[in-house]
Amino acid sequence: MKKALLFLLTMAITGLFAQAPQAIKYQAVARNTSGNILVNQAISMRVSILTGSAEGNAVYSETHSVNTNSFGLVNLDIGWGTLVSGNYTTIDWSQGSYFVKVEADETGGSNYSLLGTSQLLSVPYSLHSNTSGYSKTSGYATTAGMLIQSGRDVGKVL
Repeated sequence: MKKALLFLLTMAITGLFAQAPQAIKYQAVARNTSGNILVNQAISMRVSILTGSAEGNAVYSETHSVNTNSFGLVNLDIGWGTLVSGNYTTIDWSQGSYFVKVEADETGGSNYSLLGTSQLLSVPYSLHSNTSGYSKTSGYATTAGMLIQSGRDVGKVL
């Protein structure tokens, strides 16, 4: 009995730490309007998640104040910036196409210039797996970190 309780407790704790982070990694080399790399410089960026097309409505927008490194590199965690509008954690990734629009101000202010818009593919859509809870192909569902098989073994700890 103690082993079964220990196993269940371990699985529940493991499930708490196995959640996907609610962010998208973004990395870029910052350049000025002449194309020169911005080395060790404070810049500001605005990132928006658009729905439907590259010109679609923004369902989420945030800003970041970052410093480039000696190579002009910046790293962002989209979803963890300063909120402008929307709610990143409530984006329904299963509903249609999404695009990321990136803008920057090389002086660190809020006079943003468009850098580009790209369609999000595959990886961000895996965030939907956090809410699906069931796989039609395997017949398994996850509940509080435990794996429970549907059908004849319902309720058994596997």
